[in-house]
Amino acid sequence: MKVGYVVLYVSDAEACRRFWTGRVGRAEKDRSQAGPFLIVKVGFADQGFAFELVPLALMKDKPDGLDSTTPSIAFHVENLEATHSTLTSRGVQATEVGEHSGVASFAFSDNEGRWFAATHG
Repeated sequence: MKVGYVVLYVSDAEACRRFWTGRVGRAEKDRSQAGPFLIVKVGFADQGFAFELVPLALMKDKPDGLDSTTPSIAFHVENLEATHSTLTSRGVQATEVGEHSGVASFAFSDNEGRWFAATHG
């Protein structure tokens, strides 16, 4: 596993994008739409790591009991199924592997209820 990105839950993804790219000098790495919501990744141009700016309104139903006050960390793994199998065999609570916003992934929780994601990459 390697850290891919950290999800920051924000009230205004576009305003946060302008902050990170304009004031802090980071690069916009990706953007996508989830229905009416803009999701933007910003980070260092020469690094794979990024912050994914996800609108709080998109998470209003708190999927999987998500705590939107805590950033979520997404890990990139080579084999999602094998990683899922290893974690669940060790007693880690995890969702099924599926496609979320066009990305194959699953979520897993630590012993304090914080959720993390594993994606292929």
